Amino acid sequence: MTHGLTLTESSDSTVIATLASMAKIGLIATSKPGVGDDAAQINAAFPLNTPVLITSVDIAAGKAGKLGTLKPALEAIGDQSSPIIVVVRVEEGATSAETDANVIGETDGSTYTGLQALLAAESLVGARPRIIGAPGLDTQAVTTELVITARKLRGFAYARAIGADIAAAILYRENFSARELMLIWPDTNAWTGDAVARALGLRARIDQEIGWHKTLSNVPMDGVLSITKDVHFDLLDPSTDAGLLNDAPVTTIIRTDGYRFWGNRTTAGEEQPDFAFESAVRSSYALQDIIATTMQPFVDQPITVGQIKNLLEKMNAAARALVTQGRIVGAKFFFDAARNTSDQLAAGKPTFRFQFTPCAPMENPTVDLVITDFYYSDFADQLV
Repeated sequence: MTHGLTLTESSDSTVIATLASMAKIGLIATSKPGVGDDAAQINAAFPLNTPVLITSVDIAAGKAGKLGTLKPALEAIGDQSSPIIVVVRVEEGATSAETDANVIGETDGSTYTGLQALLAAESLVGARPRIIGAPGLDTQAVTTELVITARKLRGFAYARAIGADIAAAILYRENFSARELMLIWPDTNAWTGDAVARALGLRARIDQEIGWHKTLSNVPMDGVLSITKDVHFDLLDPSTDAGLLNDAPVTTIIRTDGYRFWGNRTTAGEEQPDFAFESAVRSSYALQDIIATTMQPFVDQPITVGQIKNLLEKMNAAARALVTQGRIVGAKFFFDAARNTSDQLAAGKPTFRFQFTPCAPMENPTVDLVITDFYYSDFADQLV
């Protein structure tokens, strides 16, 4: 029989949920040996249709073959940042249709190829890609599948707007109505896909340095020598080339203190106005991760008043921290009494509501320029 005080330690604080990384890139690319390349090394480093985890983009680029999209894509990404990348190498087909089929891939339920292989990346290499692209391979058919894959991964896809001129790019945009997609026109540098690859790398850098609540727009990118089409831009005139593309909406590239992407919007249709901005979509998916991480320990625990209060406090503490960090404007986690009947609770199915306001980009500020004689009102007094 023990006589005295027994002291135990426990951990039940309202520690903020760890933010999941949204900066991991999922890259689909082709690669084959050029002059002086070792085919065996390429196959060993990047087996076909197999997710490969890249932690050093420079080393990976050195192992990629000179031919195909993999090497230039890795170099363009590496110009912007050094992110975690999941590479899936696919075989270039004899025709564009064959290449499209290889990029899109398929699954029989046990094996995955092409884009589908990104879905198995988390279980195979421990990383879930959230920034998705296939630079230089993103035809309309491929981009359509990119969107589907991004949605399954709670990620976001970047692809080119195909068109020889602005009118064609705007028309091409009409093929899509997905909130998980941003289209970019024109291209940069010398190969088709360079701009998209740089978008992937810059997106990862912004996530790392600022956060997923900042859009891709108006951030200088590195390694750009030129753009493939002239784009007229004037910050004070919306009726320029850049303005027309943004209205489509298509993100474009401007040159002002360096080259920058210019545009905040997804291809979400009018039926999804809350997800018009890239930042709103990515904030929503980031919050879903936080909700899952915070609630996971509560799953299968007894439904008691104390347990629900504890969950509410932890979730709202996480929300307050995100507001303090400037990642969202506001948020609150509720237990809605009207939606939680006694039979529903007895069945183990409580219902909660998480409402939030994402940070909107200052896309179109208005300044009223007023001419006045007010500042002459004390003119004589200033001469004394």
